Amino acid sequence: MKRIVVVALALVVLVPGGYAAAQVAGSTRLGVAVEEMKAVALGWSVKKQIMGQSVYNEQNQRVGKIDDLIIAPDTAVSFVIIGAGGFVGLGRHDVAIPASQLKQQDGKFILPGATKEAIKALPRFEYARK
Repeated sequence: MKRIVVVALALVVLVPGGYAAAQVAGSTRLGVAVEEMKAVALGWSVKKQIMGQSVYNEQNQRVGKIDDLIIAPDTAVSFVIIGAGGFVGLGRHDVAIPASQLKQQDGKFILPGATKEAIKALPRFEYARK
């Protein structure tokens, strides 16, 4: 399996123009350019580095946990869904916080001015029903 991944990566790097060639002729680009690969490698993995992480205030008090990210149609992360309170899923209170309000400091996610009480006082977030 490791050999297949190495061969596949080598093929992507060796393709002229930095793109993986599509099997069907046309102008549609598939995948990322070699130049874009650095941005991908340096970006955050939602699964590994964001989801499930605790959120703290400036006093290092845990105020909730990141449960979801809401992506706007323009592909920007717009809101962070923070779960607060509750025990084993009971009494839980999910809220939407604009992503711009969340900061990262010393490897932690910080929501300045937040307290557990302030989070619980925000309107409860509910997903739209289809």
